[in-house]
Amino acid sequence: MARVGHLIRRKQGEIERITRILRGLFDPLQVQAPGPGVIKRIILIGPYARRSWYEDQRTIDFSDYEFWVIVNHPLFTNERCWRRARDVIRRELGDRCAVDVEIYSKSDVRTAKSERDTFILDRIEAGITLYRASRDAPLTGRDRREARP
Repeated sequence: MARVGHLIRRKQGEIERITRILRGLFDPLQVQAPGPGVIKRIILIGPYARRSWYEDQRTIDFSDYEFWVIVNHPLFTNERCWRRARDVIRRELGDRCAVDVEIYSKSDVRTAKSERDTFILDRIEAGITLYRASRDAPLTGRDRREARP
């Protein structure tokens, strides 16, 4: 994960694992949609992207991971499509870190651009793209199996 090379190895590994879980356990078959569900981008935002994260072992205070996932259709923002991925993330990483996953559609991003919504646009601009469908290879069968607990 060269994109997060500024972080310590443990954090890089956790971010890579979360990204694989999101990609491998996204379940678009949970909703009826006009076409197949596709994750277009996964973006790390917040303190880990801004290089301002903190971790205090003494007080067990630490920064949350914040992921934004952009999908191709608004129907795939439905919680049912993400339930399994969220459960696995919570089960595997819940004791070590807090993970916040927000799901947006491409149309949400287009609307934010047309309305000049700085909340969304600034975070996307400052975030680190961990996965982009147009650039990165699809998961192999082995990768999908590894995403499962």
